[in-house]
Amino acid sequence: MSVVLPWEQIALRILLATIASFAIGYNRDEQGKSLGIRTTMLVCLAATLAMLQANQLMNTTGKAPNSFVVLDLMRLPLGILSGIGFIGAGAILRKDGLIHGVTTAATIWFVTVLGLLFGGGQLILATFSTGLALIILWVLKRVERHIPTLHTGSLSVEFATPEAATMAERPTEEELRQRLRSSGYEIRTWTVRYRESELASLSCELRWPHRDQMHPNTPKVLRELAALPSVSALCWRD
Repeated sequence: MSVVLPWEQIALRILLATIASFAIGYNRDEQGKSLGIRTTMLVCLAATLAMLQANQLMNTTGKAPNSFVVLDLMRLPLGILSGIGFIGAGAILRKDGLIHGVTTAATIWFVTVLGLLFGGGQLILATFSTGLALIILWVLKRVERHIPTLHTGSLSVEFATPEAATMAERPTEEELRQRLRSSGYEIRTWTVRYRESELASLSCELRWPHRDQMHPNTPKVLRELAALPSVSALCWRD
């Protein structure tokens, strides 16, 4: 690492960091994530400028150029890398039992390291890493869509009173379980309520293999269940 950088080298590092962070931020914007182009570019450029500042200040320390590895100036980029964890933590959310924003947090941390690489002059490594990140974010996203994963959904069923459905066939708990299991659903929880020895309501959580490219919908078995005369209301949350 040269102690004194020419302005051409500084401009090149900032330009490459801008292009790389824009490409990664564009992917995040395309996916509708909270981490977009502006945030990605600002984080990456901040890390780049921190390394450039550390490099520019090295000749003011009064030490030989080959001793910069032990200087306190290196605490500046390292502090930024540690502090960026607070932004990443704020991007992670837990909703409906699922964790969201982990990839976004990892992307924030990655572009920070990317900025340190550009600012430190490791241009080939930084450029290669940018290409690798784009492959991970774009290509592997499409690969993941073809990998079946386990998804969960919540089912709530209300049954009509015996007076309102005298002639209707009221399914038993075992029949309902069999309907769901035969359709490929794994029953995780099971809560029922009886009214005068008759099944009044049912709540359960289901799990099944699902591909990401499929849009959430109401499964056929549940639409058939909702069509039963004894069912007064059915709620499905996917």
